Amino acid sequence: MLSGISKKILGFIGIALVSTFVLGLAFSISKGFAGFWGGLPFWIVSLFVLSMAVYNYWEETLRKK
Repeated sequence: MLSGISKKILGFIGIALVSTFVLGLAFSISKGFAGFWGGLPFWIVSLFVLSMAVYNYWEETLRKK
């Protein structure tokens, strides 16, 4: 298994990569053909899913048990 510091570093890198991809995708959808109102539902879902990913990262690595 991974040590505590390895989980923190790899988890942060993973969150950063996924966030960059998903937010870039949401931005391109909103600026492209769908426009702001067409891309708004995707933004809402994206932010909700990213908040769940950040919470899981916090719970697995940073929370004091």
